[in-house]
Amino acid sequence: MALLIINLDKFISNAEAWRGEFQAQLPNLEVRIWPDAGELTEIDYLAFMHPDFDILPAFPNLKAMFTRAAGVNDIVDHPNLPNVPLGKLEPSGGDPMMTEYVIMHVLRFHRDMPGYQAHQAKRHWHRGPITRPEARRIGFLGFGMMAKAPALVLKSLEFNVSAWVRTPKEDAEVPIFHGPDQLEAFLGQTDIAVCLLPLTAETEGIFCARTFAMMPKGAMLINVGRGKHVVDEDLIDALDSGQLSYAALDALWPEPLPPESPLWLHPKVTVMPHVARRPTVARLVTEITANIRRLEAGESLLQEIDVTAGY
Repeated sequence: MALLIINLDKFISNAEAWRGEFQAQLPNLEVRIWPDAGELTEIDYLAFMHPDFDILPAFPNLKAMFTRAAGVNDIVDHPNLPNVPLGKLEPSGGDPMMTEYVIMHVLRFHRDMPGYQAHQAKRHWHRGPITRPEARRIGFLGFGMMAKAPALVLKSLEFNVSAWVRTPKEDAEVPIFHGPDQLEAFLGQTDIAVCLLPLTAETEGIFCARTFAMMPKGAMLINVGRGKHVVDEDLIDALDSGQLSYAALDALWPEPLPPESPLWLHPKVTVMPHVARRPTVARLVTEITANIRRLEAGESLLQEIDVTAGY
């Protein structure tokens, strides 16, 4: 049984760290590091970050693939994508780093920290109005594992939390809006929007002049989805007009954000260089190991991606 790692050793730690962690958790697995693939017929699994399927060979006995990337829009439509299950390496309860990151920005905006910082720079002793959490409406676009954990923390702090998803979710812990027909109603009751959507043809540019106009005046945006979810020019117009108050952007397009982008110095924008979370080698190996053991036992992947849906 052999696993081929592609690019993960470049993004997270090094080859020896990966081999050492697999030796500790799944010692009967042979770990190979691309481009040293060895005999291709012996490769059972691929684990990768942004693979180039134009140059990868065929793996005749491949059973499954695992991706570290949160978004898979760059690979699901590739003509050379192997026809085997593709899974995300996400912990079932979400990532605590993503939870703390979302909570941090929600609380910053809720308590108007950017406004107080602006007054501090001018030496103004300004005491603005304070909004109680039960009067603040937080709306999550997407309600998968990464969104659910921070949503429930915010609910425990007595914020009004809801979510918008593509299809209905039964027995969700927060009110659910679904589908294009309910997007306007959802945004109309959202003071702080948190985007954790996958990037698909339907969600690209979802935050634009049309949808900003649906939101309450003075609403705020936190984007930890993909950079192409936001139309930058429309965002700046909405901020300048006062339709939106603030935006925090961890995902941008392109990345790195060019120095000439007006987002860098906009007084109402927080630019973060895609740092919401950083999983460790140990955590990723734990997820890969759990999936391999399930597959070897005849079970399905824990977080299998629907390639036709794009996430």
